[in-house]
Amino acid sequence: MMRRSAYASKKTGQPNSTNPISCSPSDIFRTASSKASSKEMERIDNLFYSFANRSSGMIDPEGIETLCSDMEVDHTDVRILMLAWKMKAEKQGYFTLEEWRRGLKALRVDTVSKLRKALPELEKEVRRPSNFVDFYSYSFCYCLTEEKQKSIDIESICQLLDLVLGSQFRAQVDYFIEYLKIQSDYKVINLDQWMGFFRFCNEECPNCRTMLSS
Repeated sequence: MMRRSAYASKKTGQPNSTNPISCSPSDIFRTASSKASSKEMERIDNLFYSFANRSSGMIDPEGIETLCSDMEVDHTDVRILMLAWKMKAEKQGYFTLEEWRRGLKALRVDTVSKLRKALPELEKEVRRPSNFVDFYSYSFCYCLTEEKQKSIDIESICQLLDLVLGSQFRAQVDYFIEYLKIQSDYKVINLDQWMGFFRFCNEECPNCRTMLSS
């Protein structure tokens, strides 16, 4: 009797107990978004490998210079340091695939042209007070190139000060750099002193020696 009933159901075109598979609009949207995201990541990866060193699997200083050339941006431009900050790059002059993905995905870019066009907005983002303190601290740590290194020589600090703070605090930076070059008490600067520079610029502290020793 059970077999006969099932056969009759098929013959008369009546639906059986199995419901047809259907996709909701939200399922379709999620699938399309997933495919688009996958394609975007593929383009980001391809762009990375066009600049990466094949043996190291990273974008090295030469690759970064090529990237800068393609973007028509000088490799000493502060926005390249801002890009490293956005990627949370750990080693100066090198970008890993993970760092590259993080930065470009956050900026929503997957071509050199889009990356170049994103730089002005990235700079605005970094210049916000809530972000700039973090960027300023990052710029010091990014320049610690040796393991267990905790300080940076005066010459390099002067260059970094000019790069990171020069456009915002020209007078204070020039004054402080001049002091650093003529003083003889300090050969290197640590992170606490580096952060003191920022307070110095904001407060226009008249006593550089006091600021360094505080």
